[in-house]
Amino acid sequence: MAEAKSGMRKPVFIKVDQIRPGTNGHNLVVKVVSSKMVLQKGRPDGPQFNQMRIAECLVGDETGSILFTARNEQVEMMKPDATIILRNARIDMFKGSMRLAVDKWGRVEVSEPANNFDVKEDNNLSLVEYELVNVVEK
Repeated sequence: MAEAKSGMRKPVFIKVDQIRPGTNGHNLVVKVVSSKMVLQKGRPDGPQFNQMRIAECLVGDETGSILFTARNEQVEMMKPDATIILRNARIDMFKGSMRLAVDKWGRVEVSEPANNFDVKEDNNLSLVEYELVNVVEK
């Protein structure tokens, strides 16, 4: 029998402009432009694990930008000008537009700003509206 390689394979990082609707498994290095809390449930004096927080953050790189939906402990990491590594991110469709999200199978890490790049905010992929079209073959 052939020997199976042990260990994990190296992640392949992509740029924001390569993201398409309905895809997943993306690895990106992005910079946070802005962060806005959109939902905070739970009692402020209650236990931390009962609270649910959701923030919409505009993130991007030198090729474009997209809205990232940060949940719970991810919210603290999303400070403006922070460089973030997103692993196993997926695209969620919300009201016909794309949102980037990382669930329990992915990972969000704060990184050192290794390469200083400016976010290209005029190519915001979340502003593009998509429509699902059913094709009937005859």
